[in-house]
Amino acid sequence: MDDRAIIARVAEPAIDLRAFFLEDSRREFRSLKRLAEKAMAQVSDRDFFAVLDPESNSIAVLVKHIAGNARSRWTDFLTSDGEKPDRKRDAEFELTSADTRGSLLERWESGWSALFASIEALTPSDLAREVPIRGEPHLVMRAIHRQLTHYADHIGQIVLLSKHWAGGAWQTLSIARGKSEELNQKLRDRR
Repeated sequence: MDDRAIIARVAEPAIDLRAFFLEDSRREFRSLKRLAEKAMAQVSDRDFFAVLDPESNSIAVLVKHIAGNARSRWTDFLTSDGEKPDRKRDAEFELTSADTRGSLLERWESGWSALFASIEALTPSDLAREVPIRGEPHLVMRAIHRQLTHYADHIGQIVLLSKHWAGGAWQTLSIARGKSEELNQKLRDRR
C-alpha cells in the first residue's frame, strides 16, 4: 500500500486506527523478513558465517538471535512472559557445529511463523491488553513496536553485512544509487 492509499484510509471517518495499526505492523514485519531474505540470498555459505572482526556478529548469529527472540516473544504471546524460561539468549550469539545455514534458516522460519501466527490472531481490542516481557508489563501495541524496531535494527545489520560480503555482485534491494531522479521521472510520467 503506498502512502497516498494509507493517508486516504486513515482519513476515512470510520477507520479504526487500531485495526490499521495491526494491518500496518503485519505488513512491516513481512517487509523486514523479505528484505533480510533477499540480502542473505546474495551471500555464500562461507560469508553467511564470516565476521568482520572478533567483536562483530555474523549473519548466521543475527539469524540465530532473531529466530530465538521471535520464538520467545511470540509463542503464547498474550498468555505468557515474552522471555520464555527455556530461552538461552547468550547462546544465540554462539555458533556450534550443529548450526548450519540450513538449520539456522529453519529456526528463522519457525520464529517468523510464531510471530505471524500471533500477530494475525490479534484483534484491535487486544492492543490495549498488557503482556509481560521479562516481568515488565507492556501494552500489546508497545510490545509490537519494540519488536519491529529490534528486528529492523538487526535486519539492517544483515543487509549491511550481505552487501559487504557480496561486493561487486550485490544487487540492490531498493533504488540503485544514482537512479532516484530516473525513477521519479517515470512516476511523474505515469500521472
